[in-house]
Amino acid sequence: MTSTAINTPATVEKGSSLWKDAGIRLRRNRAATFSLIILTAIFLACLILPFIEGLLIDPNALNLPNKNSPPGGKHLFGTDHLGRDIFSRVLYGGRITIAVGLITTSVSVTIGVFWGAIAGYAKGFTDDFMMRIVDVLYALPFLVIVILLGQTLEPLTSKLTEGSLDLIVGENASVKEQNDTRTWVDPITSLVPLFIAIGALSWLTVSRIVRAQVRNVASQDFVEASRSLGLSHFTILFKHILPNSLGPIIVYTTLTIPSIMLFEATLSFLGLGVKAPNSSWGILISEGADRMSANPWLLFFPSLFFATTLFALNFLGDGLRDALDPKSSKD
Repeated sequence: MTSTAINTPATVEKGSSLWKDAGIRLRRNRAATFSLIILTAIFLACLILPFIEGLLIDPNALNLPNKNSPPGGKHLFGTDHLGRDIFSRVLYGGRITIAVGLITTSVSVTIGVFWGAIAGYAKGFTDDFMMRIVDVLYALPFLVIVILLGQTLEPLTSKLTEGSLDLIVGENASVKEQNDTRTWVDPITSLVPLFIAIGALSWLTVSRIVRAQVRNVASQDFVEASRSLGLSHFTILFKHILPNSLGPIIVYTTLTIPSIMLFEATLSFLGLGVKAPNSSWGILISEGADRMSANPWLLFFPSLFFATTLFALNFLGDGLRDALDPKSSKD
């Protein structure tokens, strides 16, 4: 008696990438997902609503007869001691605060990641030399250096403003179009020296974090396997080691953004950051703290936006850390 073999097609299970698995784990984290929604809503409100013509009151328009008005009616968040609409000032100020936090953090993290990754992977004399430079920079007075760099680079701001206007509206634009564009371009370009100054010196901590993480990952078996296959140092470092070191980097990045926002508020308080009549959340909080007895909403609403952004960044950072760490998976 003969038996006939029945060939059934084998099911091939599709592979899954690190980023796809991370996205699945992140979506399962309710706190991180909710924080991402909150951050997106705040960022879109601050970055889009001010550009919709006629929607917001001019944040710098004075209305002394209507000063210190409570929230309600035409002024959702009330008015300040000069009659300016707090709702408009919070959104316009949030645009500057977000720009400072994101751009400056991007500069500092980019420098720190490259510096720390090269030092941690190279080891030996190169590692010692690069980290001694970090130690020397740590010894310098950070605030003083930032102030000096900011003042040195300040003459570039007018050229950046004019160049940005030509690029956005063109040379043949009307005076009204140029003035309208200047109202949102000038506050950002005036802070470019601050971006460079803070970003060029705030990468020291992240470089140490990345160096330690790279040294830890570089000792694992898959890195030795990559070397045995003859892969270049560049490929091993930037395609194998760094992607497996992203967890601590992303968490530190989410914690750096609010700290840089606070640092910007300190510089603005000293007259070295945002220039009047423009404002940021830090400036509004500072003004509200001085007048909280007569005008508590001037302190409450900017603090609410700032604190919500800070908490959301922290929760999102924790969620991203867990999502990017394969060991955190409970499957």
